[in-house]
Amino acid sequence: QVQLVESGGGLVQAGGSLRLSCAASGRTLSRYYMGWFRQAPGKEREFVGAISQSGTVTYYADSVKGRFTISRDNAKTAMYLQMNSLKPEDTAIYYCTASVVSGSYDYWGQGTQVTVSS
Repeated sequence: QVQLVESGGGLVQAGGSLRLSCAASGRTLSRYYMGWFRQAPGKEREFVGAISQSGTVTYYADSVKGRFTISRDNAKTAMYLQMNSLKPEDTAIYYCTASVVSGSYDYWGQGTQVTVSS
């Protein structure tokens, strides 16, 4: 069992930056693929990006590519989402997820709100 807790959300102006953190407990983080999803009001949850177990491979949705960066620190059992050049359309609740196998999304955090004002 893995418990995930996101933090770092908040209100930021367009063009600004935020760094989200996902703290994991319960199991060794290094065995899991990790990822970020987001859900805007009235919309379905969408994939933001993912990172391999070792942290050497990352994937991003086209909508955030070049602006967002995912990293992880297995020693600290944490994953991060650095968000730069934020846009109002990035406003959403951001969730971190852990997967036993790539794409299984077995564990989810409770989410952290990110609001980008224009």
